[in-house]
Amino acid sequence: MKLLNPFKREKTFSHGGIHPLEHKSSTADRPIRRLGFAPRLAVPLAQHKGPPARPVVKVGQEVVRGEPIAVADGHLSVSMHAPATGRVAAIELWPSAAGPKESAIVIDVYQAASQEVLFDHPVDVLELSPQAIVEAVKDAGLVGLGGGVFPSHVKLVPPEGRRIETLIVNGCECEPYLTCDHRVMLEQTEALLRGIRIVLRATGAARAVIGIEDNKPDAIAHLRSALRADDAIGVQAVETKYPQGAERMLIESLTGRQVPGGGLPADLGVAVYNVGTLAQMGELLPQGRGLIERVVTVSGPGAEHPGNYLVPIGTPVSFILRQLGATGYVTEVVLGGPMMGMSIASLDVPVTKGVSGVIIYRAKDEEQGRQRVYPCIKCSRCVEACPMHLNPSLLAQLAHKREYERMASDHALDQCFECGCCAYVCPSNIPLTQYFRIAKAINRERPALVS
Repeated sequence: MKLLNPFKREKTFSHGGIHPLEHKSSTADRPIRRLGFAPRLAVPLAQHKGPPARPVVKVGQEVVRGEPIAVADGHLSVSMHAPATGRVAAIELWPSAAGPKESAIVIDVYQAASQEVLFDHPVDVLELSPQAIVEAVKDAGLVGLGGGVFPSHVKLVPPEGRRIETLIVNGCECEPYLTCDHRVMLEQTEALLRGIRIVLRATGAARAVIGIEDNKPDAIAHLRSALRADDAIGVQAVETKYPQGAERMLIESLTGRQVPGGGLPADLGVAVYNVGTLAQMGELLPQGRGLIERVVTVSGPGAEHPGNYLVPIGTPVSFILRQLGATGYVTEVVLGGPMMGMSIASLDVPVTKGVSGVIIYRAKDEEQGRQRVYPCIKCSRCVEACPMHLNPSLLAQLAHKREYERMASDHALDQCFECGCCAYVCPSNIPLTQYFRIAKAINRERPALVS
Protein backbone atom coordinates (compact mmCIF):
# COMPACT_ATOMS: atom_id res chain seq x y z
CA MET A 1 0.00 0.00 0.00
CA LYS A 2 1.33 3.45 -0.92
CA LEU A 3 1.23 6.18 1.72
CA LEU A 4 1.59 9.86 0.99
CA ASN A 5 4.44 10.01 3.50
CA PRO A 6 5.75 6.73 4.93
CA PHE A 7 7.33 8.55 7.90
CA LYS A 8 4.18 10.40 8.98
CA ARG A 9 1.28 8.87 10.85
CA GLU A 10 -1.98 10.15 9.35
CA LYS A 11 -4.95 11.24 11.42
CA THR A 12 -7.25 8.50 12.70
CA PHE A 13 -9.73 7.63 15.44
CA SER A 14 -8.54 6.65 18.88
CA HIS A 15 -9.84 3.13 19.51
CA GLY A 16 -10.44 -0.07 17.59
CA GLY A 17 -10.73 -0.62 13.90
CA ILE A 18 -9.32 -3.30 11.61
CA HIS A 19 -7.34 -3.64 8.38
CA PRO A 20 -9.22 -6.04 6.08
CA LEU A 21 -7.86 -6.91 2.64
CA GLU A 22 -8.80 -4.05 0.33
CA HIS A 23 -9.57 -5.87 -2.96
CA LYS A 24 -9.74 -2.50 -4.76
CA SER A 25 -7.08 -2.98 -7.45
CA SER A 26 -9.45 -4.54 -10.02
CA THR A 27 -11.67 -1.42 -10.19
CA ALA A 28 -9.75 1.55 -8.73
CA ASP A 29 -8.24 2.51 -12.10
CA ARG A 30 -11.34 1.82 -14.17
CA PRO A 31 -13.20 4.96 -15.32
CA ILE A 32 -16.94 5.25 -14.80
CA ARG A 33 -18.93 3.74 -17.65
CA ARG A 34 -22.67 3.89 -18.29
CA LEU A 35 -24.75 0.72 -17.95
CA GLY A 36 -27.64 0.21 -20.36
CA PHE A 37 -31.31 0.40 -19.42
CA ALA A 38 -33.09 -2.73 -18.27
CA PRO A 39 -36.44 -3.47 -20.01
CA ARG A 40 -38.22 -2.99 -16.67
CA LEU A 41 -37.20 -0.82 -13.70
CA ALA A 42 -38.64 -0.95 -10.18
CA VAL A 43 -38.32 2.27 -8.16
CA PRO A 44 -39.00 1.59 -4.45
CA LEU A 45 -40.89 4.33 -2.61
CA ALA A 46 -38.76 3.86 0.54
CA GLN A 47 -35.14 4.48 -0.42
CA HIS A 48 -34.38 6.68 2.56
CA LYS A 49 -34.72 6.96 6.32
CA GLY A 50 -38.23 8.22 6.94
CA PRO A 51 -41.73 7.75 5.46
CA PRO A 52 -41.98 6.37 1.90
CA ALA A 53 -42.61 8.85 -0.89
CA ARG A 54 -46.20 9.24 -2.14
CA PRO A 55 -46.86 8.24 -5.79
CA VAL A 56 -48.16 10.95 -8.12
CA VAL A 57 -48.47 8.74 -11.20
CA LYS A 58 -51.01 6.10 -12.17
CA VAL A 59 -50.72 2.69 -13.79
CA GLY A 60 -50.67 3.08 -17.56
CA GLN A 61 -49.31 6.64 -17.44
CA GLU A 62 -46.38 7.55 -19.68
CA VAL A 63 -43.42 9.21 -17.96
CA VAL A 64 -40.27 10.87 -19.28
CA ARG A 65 -36.82 10.48 -17.85
CA GLY A 66 -36.35 12.77 -14.85
CA GLU A 67 -40.07 13.37 -14.26
CA PRO A 68 -41.24 13.29 -10.60
CA ILE A 69 -43.18 10.07 -9.98
CA ALA A 70 -43.50 10.33 -6.18
CA VAL A 71 -43.30 13.29 -3.80
CA ALA A 72 -41.95 13.58 -0.28
CA ASP A 73 -44.50 12.62 2.36
CA GLY A 74 -43.21 14.50 5.41
CA HIS A 75 -40.05 16.23 6.57
CA LEU A 76 -37.93 13.04 6.57
CA SER A 77 -39.12 11.94 3.15
CA VAL A 78 -37.74 12.76 -0.33
CA SER A 79 -39.08 12.71 -3.89
CA MET A 80 -38.56 10.01 -6.55
CA HIS A 81 -38.05 10.54 -10.27
CA ALA A 82 -38.42 8.39 -13.36
CA PRO A 83 -35.01 6.87 -14.19
CA ALA A 84 -36.11 6.25 -17.79
CA THR A 85 -38.76 7.22 -20.33
CA GLY A 86 -41.48 4.61 -20.42
CA ARG A 87 -44.87 3.57 -19.08
CA VAL A 88 -45.92 2.86 -15.49
CA ALA A 89 -46.68 -0.85 -15.55
CA ALA A 90 -47.63 -1.27 -11.90
CA ILE A 91 -47.42 0.14 -8.40
CA GLU A 92 -46.97 -2.97 -6.34
CA LEU A 93 -44.89 -4.84 -3.77
CA TRP A 94 -41.40 -5.70 -5.00
CA PRO A 95 -38.45 -7.68 -3.50
CA SER A 96 -36.07 -5.62 -1.39
CA ALA A 97 -32.58 -6.14 0.00
CA ALA A 98 -33.94 -6.01 3.55
CA GLY A 99 -36.12 -9.08 2.93
CA PRO A 100 -39.80 -8.03 3.07
CA LYS A 101 -41.34 -6.79 -0.16
CA GLU A 102 -41.79 -3.02 -0.41
CA SER A 103 -44.00 -0.78 -2.54
CA ALA A 104 -42.40 0.24 -5.83
CA ILE A 105 -43.33 2.01 -9.05
CA VAL A 106 -42.60 -0.38 -11.91
CA ILE A 107 -41.74 1.20 -15.27
CA ASP A 108 -41.61 -0.55 -18.64
CA VAL A 109 -38.79 1.23 -20.45
CA TYR A 110 -39.28 2.42 -24.02
CA GLN A 111 -36.29 0.77 -25.63
CA ALA A 112 -36.45 2.99 -28.74
CA ALA A 113 -36.41 6.24 -26.73
CA SER A 114 -33.30 8.43 -26.68
CA GLN A 115 -33.46 8.49 -22.85
CA GLU A 116 -32.55 12.15 -22.67
CA VAL A 117 -33.49 13.87 -19.43
CA LEU A 118 -36.53 15.86 -20.54
CA PHE A 119 -37.65 17.23 -17.19
CA ASP A 120 -35.57 20.04 -15.68
CA HIS A 121 -35.65 23.73 -14.71
CA PRO A 122 -32.16 25.28 -14.51
CA VAL A 123 -31.48 27.78 -11.68
CA ASP A 124 -28.55 29.73 -10.30
CA VAL A 125 -28.18 27.78 -7.06
CA LEU A 126 -25.69 30.18 -5.48
CA GLU A 127 -28.31 32.93 -5.78
CA LEU A 128 -30.91 30.91 -3.88
CA SER A 129 -31.62 31.55 -0.21
CA PRO A 130 -30.57 28.83 2.27
CA GLN A 131 -34.21 27.78 2.71
CA ALA A 132 -34.70 27.55 -1.06
CA ILE A 133 -31.60 25.33 -1.29
CA VAL A 134 -33.05 23.05 1.38
CA GLU A 135 -36.28 22.66 -0.61
CA ALA A 136 -34.37 22.08 -3.84
CA VAL A 137 -32.31 19.30 -2.24
CA LYS A 138 -35.50 17.70 -0.91
CA ASP A 139 -37.23 17.91 -4.30
CA ALA A 140 -34.16 16.41 -6.01
CA GLY A 141 -34.56 13.29 -3.88
CA LEU A 142 -31.01 13.46 -2.52
CA VAL A 143 -30.02 11.11 0.30
CA GLY A 144 -26.71 9.86 1.70
CA LEU A 145 -25.23 7.87 -1.18
CA GLY A 146 -22.59 6.28 1.03
CA GLY A 147 -25.21 3.82 2.25
CA GLY A 148 -26.79 5.73 5.14
CA VAL A 149 -29.61 7.08 2.90
CA PHE A 150 -30.46 9.81 5.42
CA PRO A 151 -32.33 12.65 3.65
CA SER A 152 -29.70 15.22 2.66
CA HIS A 153 -31.90 18.26 3.21
CA VAL A 154 -32.39 17.45 6.90
CA LYS A 155 -28.67 17.86 7.64
CA LEU A 156 -28.78 21.35 6.14
CA VAL A 157 -30.98 22.54 8.99
CA PRO A 158 -29.36 21.82 12.39
CA PRO A 159 -31.49 21.41 15.53
CA GLU A 160 -32.55 24.58 17.30
CA GLY A 161 -29.68 26.09 19.26
CA ARG A 162 -27.03 24.42 17.07
CA ARG A 163 -24.95 25.96 14.29
CA ILE A 164 -22.93 24.21 11.59
CA GLU A 165 -19.40 25.58 11.53
CA THR A 166 -17.53 22.83 9.66
CA LEU A 167 -18.58 20.65 6.75
CA ILE A 168 -16.80 17.30 6.71
CA VAL A 169 -16.75 15.62 3.31
CA ASN A 170 -16.38 11.85 3.50
CA GLY A 171 -14.07 10.54 0.78
CA CYS A 172 -12.68 7.62 2.80
CA GLU A 173 -14.50 4.70 1.14
CA CYS A 174 -13.02 2.26 3.65
CA GLU A 175 -15.11 -0.79 2.65
CA PRO A 176 -13.23 -3.49 0.70
CA TYR A 177 -13.94 -3.71 -3.05
CA LEU A 178 -15.71 -0.33 -3.33
CA THR A 179 -14.10 2.33 -5.53
CA CYS A 180 -17.07 4.35 -6.81
CA ASP A 181 -16.33 7.32 -4.51
CA HIS A 182 -12.68 7.19 -5.55
CA ARG A 183 -13.68 7.53 -9.21
CA VAL A 184 -16.20 10.29 -8.41
CA MET A 185 -13.43 12.35 -6.78
CA LEU A 186 -11.23 11.92 -9.85
CA GLU A 187 -13.85 12.27 -12.58
CA GLN A 188 -16.58 14.50 -11.11
CA THR A 189 -14.34 16.99 -9.32
CA GLU A 190 -16.10 20.14 -10.53
CA ALA A 191 -19.53 18.87 -9.49
CA LEU A 192 -18.16 17.77 -6.10
CA LEU A 193 -16.63 21.17 -5.33
CA ARG A 194 -19.82 22.90 -6.51
CA GLY A 195 -21.86 20.68 -4.18
CA ILE A 196 -19.56 21.54 -1.27
CA ARG A 197 -20.01 25.26 -1.93
CA ILE A 198 -23.79 24.82 -2.09
CA VAL A 199 -23.79 23.22 1.37
CA LEU A 200 -21.48 25.92 2.75
CA ARG A 201 -23.96 28.54 1.54
CA ALA A 202 -27.01 26.69 2.87
CA THR A 203 -25.54 26.04 6.33
CA GLY A 204 -23.40 29.14 6.76
CA ALA A 205 -20.43 26.93 7.65
CA ALA A 206 -17.07 28.70 7.46
CA ARG A 207 -15.04 25.83 6.07
CA ALA A 208 -15.07 22.34 4.61
CA VAL A 209 -12.58 19.50 5.02
CA ILE A 210 -12.45 16.56 2.61
CA GLY A 211 -11.18 13.48 4.47
CA ILE A 212 -9.61 10.83 2.23
CA GLU A 213 -7.86 7.62 3.25
CA ASP A 214 -4.16 7.64 2.38
CA ASN A 215 -4.51 4.66 0.04
CA LYS A 216 -5.91 7.12 -2.53
CA PRO A 217 -2.95 9.48 -3.09
CA ASP A 218 -4.11 10.29 -6.63
CA ALA A 219 -7.48 11.56 -5.36
CA ILE A 220 -5.80 13.61 -2.61
CA ALA A 221 -3.37 15.24 -5.04
CA HIS A 222 -6.05 15.79 -7.69
CA LEU A 223 -8.47 17.56 -5.34
CA ARG A 224 -5.73 19.68 -3.79
CA SER A 225 -4.68 20.86 -7.24
CA ALA A 226 -8.28 21.79 -8.07
CA LEU A 227 -8.70 24.11 -5.07
CA ARG A 228 -8.12 27.85 -5.12
CA ALA A 229 -5.48 29.37 -2.86
CA ASP A 230 -8.12 31.32 -0.91
CA ASP A 231 -10.58 28.43 -0.82
CA ALA A 232 -12.51 27.60 2.34
CA ILE A 233 -12.14 23.94 1.34
CA GLY A 234 -9.22 21.77 2.44
CA VAL A 235 -8.12 18.17 1.87
CA GLN A 236 -6.85 16.02 4.74
CA ALA A 237 -5.37 12.54 4.46
CA VAL A 238 -6.46 10.06 7.14
CA GLU A 239 -5.10 6.63 7.99
CA THR A 240 -6.41 3.72 5.96
CA LYS A 241 -8.28 1.81 8.63
CA TYR A 242 -11.79 0.39 8.68
CA PRO A 243 -14.31 1.91 9.60
CA GLN A 244 -12.64 5.27 8.97
CA GLY A 245 -15.55 6.32 6.77
CA ALA A 246 -18.11 5.98 9.56
CA GLU A 247 -19.49 9.39 10.48
CA ARG A 248 -18.41 9.40 14.12
CA MET A 249 -14.98 7.95 13.34
CA LEU A 250 -14.21 10.52 10.66
CA ILE A 251 -15.32 13.39 12.87
CA GLU A 252 -12.92 12.23 15.57
CA SER A 253 -10.10 11.74 13.07
CA LEU A 254 -10.43 15.24 11.61
CA THR A 255 -11.43 17.28 14.66
CA GLY A 256 -10.05 15.29 17.60
CA ARG A 257 -13.50 15.43 19.21
CA GLN A 258 -16.02 12.68 19.78
CA VAL A 259 -19.76 12.94 19.24
CA PRO A 260 -21.32 12.41 22.69
CA GLY A 261 -23.34 9.26 23.29
CA GLY A 262 -26.87 9.82 22.05
CA GLY A 263 -25.72 13.07 20.43
CA LEU A 264 -25.51 14.32 16.86
CA PRO A 265 -22.63 15.72 14.78
CA ALA A 266 -24.44 19.07 14.96
CA ASP A 267 -23.68 19.10 18.71
CA LEU A 268 -20.06 19.65 17.66
CA GLY A 269 -20.99 22.16 14.96
CA VAL A 270 -20.33 19.59 12.23
CA ALA A 271 -22.25 18.18 9.27
CA VAL A 272 -20.96 15.15 7.33
CA TYR A 273 -21.72 14.40 3.68
CA ASN A 274 -20.46 11.67 1.36
CA VAL A 275 -18.55 12.77 -1.76
CA GLY A 276 -21.04 10.99 -4.00
CA THR A 277 -23.94 12.87 -2.45
CA LEU A 278 -22.24 16.25 -2.87
CA ALA A 279 -21.21 15.50 -6.46
CA GLN A 280 -24.83 14.71 -7.30
CA MET A 281 -25.95 17.85 -5.50
CA GLY A 282 -23.51 19.93 -7.51
CA GLU A 283 -24.63 18.28 -10.74
CA LEU A 284 -28.41 18.16 -10.27
CA LEU A 285 -29.40 21.35 -8.43
CA PRO A 286 -28.13 23.86 -11.03
CA GLN A 287 -30.11 21.95 -13.68
CA GLY A 288 -33.19 21.52 -11.52
CA ARG A 289 -33.12 17.74 -11.91
CA GLY A 290 -33.80 14.79 -9.64
CA LEU A 291 -31.62 11.82 -8.69
CA ILE A 292 -32.22 9.06 -11.25
CA GLU A 293 -28.89 7.20 -11.37
CA ARG A 294 -25.75 6.63 -9.35
CA VAL A 295 -22.22 5.22 -9.66
CA VAL A 296 -21.99 1.60 -8.49
CA THR A 297 -18.89 -0.58 -8.12
CA VAL A 298 -19.45 -4.06 -9.54
CA SER A 299 -16.74 -6.35 -8.19
CA GLY A 300 -16.00 -9.49 -6.22
CA PRO A 301 -14.45 -12.89 -7.04
CA GLY A 302 -17.38 -13.76 -9.30
CA ALA A 303 -17.45 -10.53 -11.34
CA GLU A 304 -16.46 -11.16 -14.97
CA HIS A 305 -16.27 -7.45 -15.88
CA PRO A 306 -15.53 -5.56 -12.65
CA GLY A 307 -15.70 -1.80 -12.81
CA ASN A 308 -17.54 1.37 -11.85
CA TYR A 309 -20.83 1.87 -13.65
CA LEU A 310 -23.44 4.62 -13.84
CA VAL A 311 -26.60 2.62 -13.12
CA PRO A 312 -30.23 3.82 -13.39
CA ILE A 313 -32.10 3.64 -10.08
CA GLY A 314 -34.45 0.64 -10.14
CA THR A 315 -32.20 -1.61 -12.25
CA PRO A 316 -32.63 -5.26 -11.15
CA VAL A 317 -29.47 -7.04 -10.03
CA SER A 318 -30.29 -9.82 -12.49
CA PHE A 319 -29.88 -7.36 -15.38
CA ILE A 320 -26.44 -6.30 -14.10
CA LEU A 321 -25.33 -9.93 -13.98
CA ARG A 322 -26.62 -10.56 -17.50
CA GLN A 323 -24.89 -7.47 -18.89
CA LEU A 324 -21.57 -7.82 -17.09
CA GLY A 325 -21.42 -11.56 -16.61
CA ALA A 326 -20.24 -13.68 -13.72
CA THR A 327 -17.51 -16.31 -13.49
CA GLY A 328 -18.57 -19.68 -12.17
CA TYR A 329 -21.70 -20.47 -10.21
CA VAL A 330 -22.89 -17.39 -8.31
CA THR A 331 -23.65 -18.31 -4.70
CA GLU A 332 -24.16 -14.88 -3.15
CA VAL A 333 -24.61 -11.24 -4.15
CA VAL A 334 -24.03 -8.47 -1.61
CA LEU A 335 -25.35 -4.94 -2.12
CA GLY A 336 -22.90 -2.43 -0.66
CA GLY A 337 -19.55 -3.51 0.78
CA PRO A 338 -18.80 -6.93 2.30
CA MET A 339 -18.57 -5.50 5.84
CA MET A 340 -21.86 -3.61 6.11
CA GLY A 341 -23.68 -4.60 2.94
CA MET A 342 -26.67 -6.93 2.70
CA SER A 343 -26.81 -10.33 1.02
CA ILE A 344 -29.90 -10.50 -1.18
CA ALA A 345 -32.32 -13.41 -1.47
CA SER A 346 -33.63 -12.48 -4.93
CA LEU A 347 -31.92 -11.18 -8.05
CA ASP A 348 -35.05 -9.11 -8.74
CA VAL A 349 -33.93 -6.70 -6.00
CA PRO A 350 -33.30 -3.31 -7.65
CA VAL A 351 -30.41 -0.90 -7.27
CA THR A 352 -31.53 1.91 -4.98
CA LYS A 353 -30.03 5.27 -4.04
CA GLY A 354 -28.02 3.73 -1.21
CA VAL A 355 -26.42 0.89 -3.21
CA SER A 356 -22.73 1.69 -3.65
CA GLY A 357 -21.62 -1.77 -4.73
CA VAL A 358 -22.72 -5.10 -6.17
CA ILE A 359 -20.27 -7.72 -4.87
CA ILE A 360 -20.52 -11.11 -6.58
CA TYR A 361 -19.34 -14.32 -4.93
CA ARG A 362 -19.06 -17.75 -6.49
CA ALA A 363 -18.83 -21.33 -5.25
CA LYS A 364 -15.69 -22.25 -3.29
CA ASP A 365 -14.63 -18.67 -2.59
CA GLU A 366 -12.73 -18.99 0.69
CA GLU A 367 -13.69 -15.51 1.83
CA GLN A 368 -17.39 -16.17 1.38
CA GLY A 369 -17.60 -19.80 2.47
CA ARG A 370 -19.65 -20.77 5.50
CA GLN A 371 -17.61 -21.57 8.62
CA ARG A 372 -18.50 -23.46 11.76
CA VAL A 373 -19.38 -21.34 14.80
CA TYR A 374 -17.57 -22.18 18.04
CA PRO A 375 -18.18 -21.03 21.64
CA CYS A 376 -16.70 -17.70 22.73
CA ILE A 377 -13.19 -18.16 24.16
CA LYS A 378 -13.14 -14.78 25.98
CA CYS A 379 -10.15 -13.56 23.95
CA SER A 380 -11.39 -9.92 23.96
CA ARG A 381 -10.44 -9.34 20.32
CA CYS A 382 -13.93 -8.00 19.62
CA VAL A 383 -13.58 -5.50 22.48
CA GLU A 384 -10.25 -4.30 21.11
CA ALA A 385 -11.64 -3.97 17.57
CA CYS A 386 -14.89 -2.15 18.42
CA PRO A 387 -14.48 1.54 17.51
CA MET A 388 -17.39 2.46 19.81
CA HIS A 389 -15.77 1.07 22.99
CA LEU A 390 -18.51 -1.57 23.38
CA ASN A 391 -18.27 -5.16 24.64
CA PRO A 392 -19.63 -7.22 21.73
CA SER A 393 -19.01 -10.49 23.57
CA LEU A 394 -21.29 -9.48 26.44
CA LEU A 395 -23.95 -8.17 24.08
CA ALA A 396 -23.79 -11.44 22.12
CA GLN A 397 -24.32 -13.47 25.30
CA LEU A 398 -27.43 -11.42 26.06
CA ALA A 399 -28.64 -11.86 22.49
CA HIS A 400 -28.08 -15.62 22.65
CA LYS A 401 -30.28 -15.71 25.77
CA ARG A 402 -32.82 -13.46 24.03
CA GLU A 403 -32.48 -10.81 26.71
CA TYR A 404 -33.06 -8.04 24.20
CA GLU A 405 -34.47 -5.63 26.76
CA ARG A 406 -31.24 -5.77 28.79
CA MET A 407 -29.22 -5.17 25.63
CA ALA A 408 -31.06 -1.89 25.10
CA SER A 409 -31.29 -0.78 28.73
CA ASP A 410 -27.96 1.10 28.81
CA HIS A 411 -28.25 2.26 25.16
CA ALA A 412 -25.09 0.31 24.23
CA LEU A 413 -26.96 -1.34 21.38
CA ASP A 414 -27.95 2.08 20.03
CA GLN A 415 -24.27 3.02 19.75
CA CYS A 416 -23.49 -0.01 17.60
CA PHE A 417 -23.64 0.96 13.91
CA GLU A 418 -23.06 -2.62 12.72
CA CYS A 419 -19.62 -2.03 11.20
CA GLY A 420 -18.75 -5.74 11.48
CA CYS A 421 -15.32 -5.29 13.08
CA CYS A 422 -16.17 -7.63 15.96
CA ALA A 423 -17.38 -10.45 13.71
CA TYR A 424 -14.36 -10.03 11.42
CA VAL A 425 -11.80 -10.61 14.19
CA CYS A 426 -13.73 -13.29 16.12
CA PRO A 427 -11.71 -16.56 16.05
CA SER A 428 -14.86 -18.50 16.93
CA ASN A 429 -16.71 -17.21 13.83
CA ILE A 430 -19.60 -15.94 15.94
CA PRO A 431 -21.93 -13.83 13.76
CA LEU A 432 -21.93 -10.97 16.26
CA THR A 433 -23.19 -8.28 13.91
CA GLN A 434 -26.11 -10.44 12.85
CA TYR A 435 -27.05 -10.96 16.52
CA PHE A 436 -27.14 -7.20 17.02
CA ARG A 437 -29.23 -6.60 13.91
CA ILE A 438 -31.80 -9.12 15.11
CA ALA A 439 -31.85 -7.57 18.59
CA LYS A 440 -32.41 -4.10 17.16
CA ALA A 441 -35.22 -5.32 14.92
CA ILE A 442 -36.97 -7.03 17.82
CA ASN A 443 -36.63 -4.00 20.07
CA ARG A 444 -38.06 -1.76 17.34
CA GLU A 445 -41.11 -3.99 17.29
CA ARG A 446 -41.43 -3.78 21.06
CA PRO A 447 -40.88 -0.07 21.77
CA ALA A 448 -42.65 -0.31 25.11
CA LEU A 449 -39.81 -2.47 26.41
CA VAL A 450 -37.13 0.09 25.55
CA SER A 451 -36.70 2.98 27.94
